[in-house]
Amino acid sequence: MFQEKKIGLALSGGGARGIAHIGVIKALNEAGIQVDVVSGTSAGSVVGVLYAAGHSPESMMDFVKDSSIWKIFKPGLPTDGLITLGYLEERLNQFLDIDTFEALKIPLHVSVTNLNKGRAEIISEGPLFDPILCSCAIPMVFKPIKMNGSLYADGGLLNNLPAASLKDKVDFIIGVNVMPHVEVSPKSLNNVFGILSRSFDLSIQANAEPSKATCDVVIEPEALHDYHIFQFGKHKEIADLGYKATKTMLKNIKEKLDTIMI
Repeated sequence: MFQEKKIGLALSGGGARGIAHIGVIKALNEAGIQVDVVSGTSAGSVVGVLYAAGHSPESMMDFVKDSSIWKIFKPGLPTDGLITLGYLEERLNQFLDIDTFEALKIPLHVSVTNLNKGRAEIISEGPLFDPILCSCAIPMVFKPIKMNGSLYADGGLLNNLPAASLKDKVDFIIGVNVMPHVEVSPKSLNNVFGILSRSFDLSIQANAEPSKATCDVVIEPEALHDYHIFQFGKHKEIADLGYKATKTMLKNIKEKLDTIMI
């Protein structure tokens, strides 16, 4: 039975689009698919840590809907970025009564980018909150986080779908990519912001391609592209897209799980 297989869940970054991960987890729970190890980048690391700590999808939705987007925008120094991540840290402290990876109920791997060394790193042990904040620090939007003598930023810069770190720990990897590659209209590229946004998206999507190949199944709700990365007010709609996309793939997931030899 598929419950006997070790299953890994890799959750990509994508700002508000990452709320879709909650819907994915809800659908997997309903299907009796238990995850043994989870990895995440940026928004995926936030959902991942809540999941790994034992929070239900309903509790995760409370985390999202009760958070104020305006409180996230606390001015920082212009040379470091525009916004601090102090409010996210406050919310994590409210929802989590643990502060180390080792205290989590499910092992968690967090993708971060070491700006000084110019490399992607995976953190899975030690203090918990700083790696999550590092993974969420979108360059030029959030201030980078200093940790262990280096400056860190959004893990999505180099590894937006951290599936590789799960490969030798599980029998089957489910990847959830909330930054799907879709064609955009010419109208969306008629200004500098549109071009910069599209360029950033393409670079993130490109680094996720090798990771998608590592996964046994990839869930990609294409309709997510219609939502902005800060559109947290649409949390119900976004979560529902993740739920529906997973429900349509459950038969395929279970069939693939049943063919694995362990």
